[in-house]
Amino acid sequence: PLALGLYTVNAVYGDTITMPCRLEVPDGLMFGKWKYEMPNGSPVFIAFRSSTKKNVQYDDVPDYKDRLSLSENYTLSIKNARISDEKRFVCMLVTEDDVSEEPTIVKVFKQPSQPEILHQADFLETEKLQMLGECVARDSYPEGNVTWYRNGRVLQPVEEVVVINLQKIVDKSTGLFTMTSSLQYMPTKEDANAKFSCIVTYYGPSGQKTIQSEPVVFDVHYPTEKVTIQVLTQSSIIKEGDNITLKCSGNGNPPPQEFLFYIPGETEGIRSSDMYVMTDVRRNATGEYKCSLTDKSMMDSTTITVHYLDLQLTPSGEVTKQIGEALPVSCTISSSRNATVFWIKDNIRMQTSPSFSSLQYQDAGNYICETTLQEVEGLKKRKTLKLIVEGKPQIKMTKKTNTNKMSKTIVCHVEGFPKPAVQWTVTGSGSIINKAKETKYVNGKFSSKIVIAPEENVTLTCIAENQLERTVTSLNVSAISIPEYDEPEDRNDDNSEKVNDQAKLIVGIVVGLLLAALVAGVVYWLYVKKSKTASKHVDKDLGNIEENKKLEENNHKSET
Repeated sequence: PLALGLYTVNAVYGDTITMPCRLEVPDGLMFGKWKYEMPNGSPVFIAFRSSTKKNVQYDDVPDYKDRLSLSENYTLSIKNARISDEKRFVCMLVTEDDVSEEPTIVKVFKQPSQPEILHQADFLETEKLQMLGECVARDSYPEGNVTWYRNGRVLQPVEEVVVINLQKIVDKSTGLFTMTSSLQYMPTKEDANAKFSCIVTYYGPSGQKTIQSEPVVFDVHYPTEKVTIQVLTQSSIIKEGDNITLKCSGNGNPPPQEFLFYIPGETEGIRSSDMYVMTDVRRNATGEYKCSLTDKSMMDSTTITVHYLDLQLTPSGEVTKQIGEALPVSCTISSSRNATVFWIKDNIRMQTSPSFSSLQYQDAGNYICETTLQEVEGLKKRKTLKLIVEGKPQIKMTKKTNTNKMSKTIVCHVEGFPKPAVQWTVTGSGSIINKAKETKYVNGKFSSKIVIAPEENVTLTCIAENQLERTVTSLNVSAISIPEYDEPEDRNDDNSEKVNDQAKLIVGIVVGLLLAALVAGVVYWLYVKKSKTASKHVDKDLGNIEENKKLEENNHKSET
């Protein structure tokens, strides 16, 4: 044991140890010497310096060969400090009649290497005590201490939960220590992503210091506690024809790789990976879907609604009817939610649904009943009705003398579908007139017109023929010298409506005037009649007065 209060030199392993001789140099100094003491107290001389000859001698001590240096002031230096240099050294100054000694204690320190966590577990399992790893710090002097940390907090030993075992091994050749601390640990689910590290505490020349290892994160295995089923689709709303992917997952680590999927209509679960794919789904796929672990210990469910849209158009396709017939039309919708229905005729949207109580030629066309499902993108249905309205040719002929009095215009007004072919002939001669002009065929109607200047009376025949019938109508036309009463020429529907409206207006005005005149006449007649009656009463009253006067005169004469 070293005595307390002695002068101490702290040296770093591998550096140079410098020990001054702390004695005053006396007069008559002959020489100075350095020695160290063995554990049993016996001295070992290592250096000598004469004060007169100025020469230095180093003793033959193997541990200090080529490592010593003694200066003129008797300061001893030892290169490449070793742990074995930690001794009690003594400086001696000798005169003829005295020997002075001053001891110096040497302390050597070695910082350990940065600790490493070795033999790490591949993974940790919850509820199981297992070796997490070993924290190793090498080449320390004096020996250090090892402490384990979890997320920056000290791990204290807990029976069957945290078990720490520290071993310190010294290298006999160097005297350096290696500290190995093993950690047995029982993890929980919360240890996932936790950072484990260790710190070595050691002593250096200036006091206590620490070195920390790099943190390590372990893969913590824990059982699944909950199963979740998900529906993976491109849209949140599923419609017929879509593909559906069901994903089942467990919250364990590692996650389960196989599951049982329960499909509506299936009594047994379907074993699959974590994905189950259904393609081109139909409405019967609507229902509750479940998945569970293969041991059926846990289960989750979800409900899927497959939206659908059906459209039934009656009648549909190409339909041929006769003019004047009735045609009931219905567009029936069956859907998973409210649907919007609209009609299109010949690429123009209709305001109301078509209804035909008496078919006309203008009712013919291409009808489309189209429907879309509200809030379901891409779900749309449409069906088409191609309506053909047929009719036998109907003919009406008109004539008029043109304003120049030099010609007459004869018009054959034709209705029918398919469009009738029109031919003009002159009755009697049978000759065919080829100079007819036709108006545009619209809504089953058109006109064929010829202009003639007959020198004598003729009869013209208009023949209209289609696949249904051949219709013939004749018209007598006087010679050009005889004016014909103008007959109105058929106009298109719009003009006809305008003419009809104007005619109705004129008739209305005339009728109104006649009614006003009639009322005025009646009032005047009543007034005249009343005036005559009053005059008669006046005359009657005047006659009665005259008669009374005559009677009074006659009575007076009688009395006389």
